[in-house]
Amino acid sequence: MAFPMNRRHFMKHLAGLSALAIPGMQFVQRLRAAESTLKKEGKSLIVLWMGGGPSHMDLWDLKPGEATGGEFKPMKTTAEGVEISEILPTVADQFKHLSIIRSLSSGEADHMRGTQVMNAGRIDPIVTWPSIGSVVSSLVTSKDLPLPGFIGVGGTAQRIGPGFLGMTYAPFTVQNAGQPPQNIKAPAGVDDDRMRRRQRLFYEVEDTFTEKLFPGMKEEDRKESGDAADAHGTVYKKAFDLTVSPLRTVFEVRNEDKKTLEMYGGERNQFGMGCLLARKLVEKGVSCVEVDLGGWDNHANIFPTLKSNLGPKLDKGMGGLVKDLVDKGLWKNTVVVWMGDFGRTPRINQNAGRDHWARCWSVVVGGGGIKGGQVYGSTSKDGMDIDKNKVSVGDLFATLYKGLGLDPDTKIRDNLSRPKSIAIEGSKAISALV
Repeated sequence: MAFPMNRRHFMKHLAGLSALAIPGMQFVQRLRAAESTLKKEGKSLIVLWMGGGPSHMDLWDLKPGEATGGEFKPMKTTAEGVEISEILPTVADQFKHLSIIRSLSSGEADHMRGTQVMNAGRIDPIVTWPSIGSVVSSLVTSKDLPLPGFIGVGGTAQRIGPGFLGMTYAPFTVQNAGQPPQNIKAPAGVDDDRMRRRQRLFYEVEDTFTEKLFPGMKEEDRKESGDAADAHGTVYKKAFDLTVSPLRTVFEVRNEDKKTLEMYGGERNQFGMGCLLARKLVEKGVSCVEVDLGGWDNHANIFPTLKSNLGPKLDKGMGGLVKDLVDKGLWKNTVVVWMGDFGRTPRINQNAGRDHWARCWSVVVGGGGIKGGQVYGSTSKDGMDIDKNKVSVGDLFATLYKGLGLDPDTKIRDNLSRPKSIAIEGSKAISALV
């Protein structure tokens, strides 16, 4: 009786997964033979994701005096010779820790494709490539971490997903920073001891099903083959652990002191609260956190939108995060990247907005092994073309991986058993930054 019941339970769970995730669960991949030497526990990545395509022209690569220049003036930062927009004074104070890449060419000016390529580093026509958070989680997350290795604050991380790495490395989503995630509390009237009893019962049923599904196969061999049942059990173990672990309170941010909350822009700044949550999570060992700030698709009225809305939110959240990570000694082990779908046109349109632009734009990086206070690459006088040091998306990802202490040529196998480098083949980390 136990076997049919467990099979129904398992198939019901699988039915809820997307068509893209099912193949990934069947082929959770192992690293190459040197995997154990590549584990970098204690390293973390924070992705500050600007959904919609942020205007690098009004934030990081201003062109004063040009027709493409816009309304904002450049201001000095704590990095000698580096200037950014006047609407980011808090970030400017922390810029000795950050660097701008002003010559990124991503080639994708469509929201869907831009989001995919900037989160995963490539678009593969044959398989679904995992997001950078899933890749990092698979390489650096401690097996004993009771928290998920990859957490998305907002929905972008979930939309990209773990690809062929499978559900073990899928992002855990927090929809609203400052509010505990749904379903991490035990049901009413159920204490921790009862939850643990339920957990043991679950494992007994799960093991019975798995043993009958793979008769004669040892447990370590099942894990090595990356079977769906093992991934299913791993996901549920994390869920049980989180439900009964004292670490579930890490998702609370409103209990922080008033000074800390104000440093991130206060409770009304949801992006700032997401950045505060990211700091708390990496402090507890989470390998990757992606924090969303949407609303950047500014085809009209871009300047008042940036000045009174997006600019202050970004400034307090990002500036507070960098300061907090530095003050708490976390900066040397935490890589931070600010990026979005693409940049925006140098030309200002008839609606006082800027349109989609992937030819040449800016991202900001820092932390870990990445040097701060630098500007790499440049664009032409009007911002229409790259002037020096063109950077590809693959080069950017190679730089991020190297900043985390990972070899960009590290191989993982997709669900067709093809060995692939975590940074697309031919990419090179920017030597001036790492």
